[in-house]
Amino acid sequence: MKLKRIASILMCAAVIGLSACGDGAGLAESVSKKSGKVSVVCTTFSCYDWSREIIGDKADEVELTYLLDKGADLHSYQPTAADIVKISGCDVFVYVGGESETWAEDALKEASNKNMKVVRLLDTDGFDAKEEEVKEGMQAEEEEEGEAEEEPEYDEHVWLSVKNAEIMCGEIEKAIGEADPENASVYEQNRQAYTEKLSALDGQFADMAANAKSKTIIFGDRFPFRYLCDDYGIDYYAAFVGCSAETEASFETIAFLAEKADEIGAETIFTIENSDGRVAQAIINGRKDKSGEIAVLNSLQSVDKAQADSGVTYISLMEENCETLKNALDR
Repeated sequence: MKLKRIASILMCAAVIGLSACGDGAGLAESVSKKSGKVSVVCTTFSCYDWSREIIGDKADEVELTYLLDKGADLHSYQPTAADIVKISGCDVFVYVGGESETWAEDALKEASNKNMKVVRLLDTDGFDAKEEEVKEGMQAEEEEEGEAEEEPEYDEHVWLSVKNAEIMCGEIEKAIGEADPENASVYEQNRQAYTEKLSALDGQFADMAANAKSKTIIFGDRFPFRYLCDDYGIDYYAAFVGCSAETEASFETIAFLAEKADEIGAETIFTIENSDGRVAQAIINGRKDKSGEIAVLNSLQSVDKAQADSGVTYISLMEENCETLKNALDR
């Protein structure tokens, strides 16, 4: 993570240097001044989709940008010079604000639009960020030699709590409304309507958990679903923490998870989207009867713009997750 932060600082410095020279002086000018539209820039898909719902039929008056539109994972994404420029001059910037987005903090320090409204989801009022959890049997990331102990690292995957989503949409709506006061009442109405949909989704997850025969899942992958599980009283065992870069699990980790799967009688081993499934399959192979199936829960970290434009939404993907959990736990 330290190397990533250094790279982001150098990137920001280079972009700011370019924008201060010659014809580049106007590159980071507020987009609203140049186009007449309010500019909203979002990093992750969830931020983007929530903003899209809040903006609603005012889309022609708002320039909404999704930075990770190529489907890049939050943990590996690095902004381009063009991305930094978009952030520098936008009217509203929405981001998660965890360890994977330290580059955003550096970009904001040099932003040209000093009236920018910034929504850092981890700072949302009414929500308490959870520290990353290393549970029994989980393979912790190896520390680099000589690396000093840092401050606690918070779990970034806040969007995977539907309850959090309701709170965070309120913060986004407030920021967009302040940037575009003429349409503030419209944004508020859109957010209220969307909150009703989120409440219904929350109810679906609550019903799923209440009727589940098992309350524990086995995850053969990194685990970004702690907020979701905590919301509905679901316990878990996983190979890696949510932000881990590890892909190879140790024999001890595999053996522990296989034993846990046997202990609770789990018929399903979970992975996240785009996983090769090797760890999950190794857990199945390590069980006494080598039984089980692999199911995928979508962490919403790799949704590209084409999928978003084709009708994929935060709610549709979370509904699929709810159905996947129901099928696995209601046995």
